[in-house]
Amino acid sequence: MHFGLTEEQAMIVETVRTFVEQEIYPHEEAVERSGEVPEDIAQNIKRKVIDLGFYACNFPEEVGGAGLSHVDFALVERELGRGSMALTHFFGRPQNILMACEGEQKDRYLLPAVRGERMDALAMTEPDAGSDVRGMKCSAVRDGGDWVLNGSKHFISGADHADFFIVFVATGEDQTPRGPKKRITTFLVDRGTPGFTVRDGYKSVSHRGYKNCILEFDDCRLPDAQVLGAVDGGFAVMNEWLYATRITVATMAVGRARRCFDYALSYAAERKQFGQPIGKFQGVSFQIADMITEIDAADMLTLSAAWRLDQGLPANREIASAKVYATEMLARVTDATLQIYGGMGLMDDFPIERFWRDARVERIWDGTSEIQRHIISRELLRPLGA
Repeated sequence: MHFGLTEEQAMIVETVRTFVEQEIYPHEEAVERSGEVPEDIAQNIKRKVIDLGFYACNFPEEVGGAGLSHVDFALVERELGRGSMALTHFFGRPQNILMACEGEQKDRYLLPAVRGERMDALAMTEPDAGSDVRGMKCSAVRDGGDWVLNGSKHFISGADHADFFIVFVATGEDQTPRGPKKRITTFLVDRGTPGFTVRDGYKSVSHRGYKNCILEFDDCRLPDAQVLGAVDGGFAVMNEWLYATRITVATMAVGRARRCFDYALSYAAERKQFGQPIGKFQGVSFQIADMITEIDAADMLTLSAAWRLDQGLPANREIASAKVYATEMLARVTDATLQIYGGMGLMDDFPIERFWRDARVERIWDGTSEIQRHIISRELLRPLGA
């Protein structure tokens, strides 16, 4: 087996890391303090990414993307994980689910998103339906040939900058031996559509400046042309295009952990106590050893899952393993780094407390650690009839 990067992959890593260091790092402190990304900075980042040829690099070449493989894209996301999510959001990776667009939808949504002319946001979570997607109450019913949407969504990331939304709603219900089962349909909803409101969400301690919003639908009327995929086919669209997004969370966790580790390693070598660098003390040196071991393990686990996707192999369990391990590893690495820094780790003179806060949400969104463990155990037990 070959574990090294190709020349092209090494170039991708170097290019994206340099971009993050030069175009993202300088703005992080200001965004952290204000909780906002100035529009001129956002557009400047987007323009430079387009010039680099990396905007929508997760899309195939036939629609204008860079056509990167899953492994290549995982390397991109790993490097982006080093930077502020509020800023790297404008690096531009539209939802792959837009590949389900058909007919006029391609010209109205898919192609403008790939070109960076329109930004999208995915809307699935509701106040009473997080991990339980089929528990969603936001619904759409037929009326005069149109669909009428009512209900709300929350925790919608990137909604403050989105021009349109990919919204999952209930469009019926089937009775099964295990009880009622919602039918789900995916809709494309433009900002400004009558009956559709986007409002500020909650203030999070993780990823300041990367906001979540609340979406409200009040008799929002949509034609059939706004259905993405088939009516009642939302789960099919979701399963085909969305489950690999967990790799993104895992790879970004690896990138953020490596940046945090660099701080820990440097501080352990420079900080002196009792006449010697604190890295000389076993209590610190063993933490350093454990941190890099876990980071490398998470990296390999994540790239292996992406490789399976490139080979057309089943990867649901492997992706879940990567997501749960990488995000929990990030929590341990950021906590250990803060411990190595001592009291200064909690001060905002250093970004350590930010890394620590930002790490917490990774075990929740895109499927909690508990959901990932459920997926892993289910994949192992089902073939045995359990």
